[in-house]
This record gives sequence, C-alpha cells and structure tokens, in this order.
Amino acid sequence: MARSNRQRTSRHAVYTTLRRKVLTLELPPGTALSENELAASLGVSRTPVRESLILLSEEGLVQVFPQVGSFVSRVDPAKVADAQFLREAVELASLDDLPADLDPELINELRRNLGEQQRPGLALEEFFELDEAFHQAILRLSGHGSAWATVVSAKGHLDRARRLGLYDTASPEGFAAQHVEILDAVLGGDVSLARAAMRTHLRAVFDDVERIRARSPELFATDSGTVPVRRNIVVWE
Repeated sequence: MARSNRQRTSRHAVYTTLRRKVLTLELPPGTALSENELAASLGVSRTPVRESLILLSEEGLVQVFPQVGSFVSRVDPAKVADAQFLREAVELASLDDLPADLDPELINELRRNLGEQQRPGLALEEFFELDEAFHQAILRLSGHGSAWATVVSAKGHLDRARRLGLYDTASPEGFAAQHVEILDAVLGGDVSLARAAMRTHLRAVFDDVERIRARSPELFATDSGTVPVRRNIVVWE
C-alpha cells in the first residue's frame, strides 16, 4: 500500500510539474519531449513521466505521434475559443447571482489583490497568478467558487494564449485597469456594467491571439495534421 501511495504521489508531482511548465511556456508550443530526458531531469523513472504525458495528451496539451515522439501541442485557436465560451458563460452568469450584501472579507481580499497588481516591478507570471485569484474571488463572491475548478480544467490552451499575449505586450497595466472597472461596477451594484466590463476583459485575448498568430504561426495548430519533425530534446536544470 505504501509503495502504491508513493507511485501516485510521484505521478501527481511529475504531472503537476510538466503541466505547469507547459502552461507557463517554459516548454513552448511544438517542443519535443523525451521520456528518458524528462525522467532523468526529474529524478524519477520513465513510468510516471509516460503516465503524465498520457494525461496531458488527454487535455490536449501534449501530442503523441507513434514512431516519431511526443511534443507540446501547439496552441489551438478552436480550443481557445471553446474555453473562452465556457469561461464567459460561467463568469458572467455568476455576476447575476451576486448577493445584496457582499462578503466584506472577500471584498477586502479583492482590494488587496488589485493593490498587488499595481505593484511596481511586478513580474508577468506574478500578475497572471493575481489575475487567476481575482477571477476566482469574484466567483466566490457570488457563491460559485467551486465552479472555478471546472473552468481551470478546460482552459489550458486559453491560458497559453493569454500568456503569449502578456509576454508580447510586456505590460499587464491594461488588464489590471479592467479588473478595477469590474470591481467598481460590482461594488456599485451595477450588474449590467459589471457584465459588460467582464465580457470586454475576457474577450481581449482574441486580439492577442490573432496578432501573435500572424507573426508566429509556428506556435499555433493548423488543420493540416502535419506530423512535427523532432529538432530538439528538452532538458532543464
């Protein structure tokens, strides 16, 4: 039983590590993956690496081509749009369920979050984490915090597209200002304004996707079904 628990723990740790590296673009779209090299880098056997790659392939974040190898999937605009549709449906609907008396502790949490977003020298990945926390807190404010897990599980391609946009602009100020607008509308009891601001904020990603796709098409999936050519093996310290 102890060995079984260790195996599950190892698999979960490897899966979590690889998923984070894919979503944060440390492993960019199209990167070739070697089970042997990944196992050596993580200090584990090939089995948890292989199992993790299977899980990631089920999420659409890794593609496995028989006789060729495994690759980080390219960003799929169709999956970005599907995840965006789900996220918009959930987050806008939650605003309709905001109670008359808002939880003061959650409001203070949101205000602290916005204050952190304005911090000079904030790293882009730090901003992304604050952005995630902000949206989750808005759902919690309406009593639908548990829905965030469903949103997270569906938005791998969307998260990579959003990060590509953030790293392309190198400044999160515009997104931070949109967060302020959303919270101000919520605090003012103007649900229509809050919904409009949230919709504009969430859809901003599409402008980024199209701009980056035009400049760097190799990062995005196509309909050709072309099997990638192995050019590099990923190793990290």
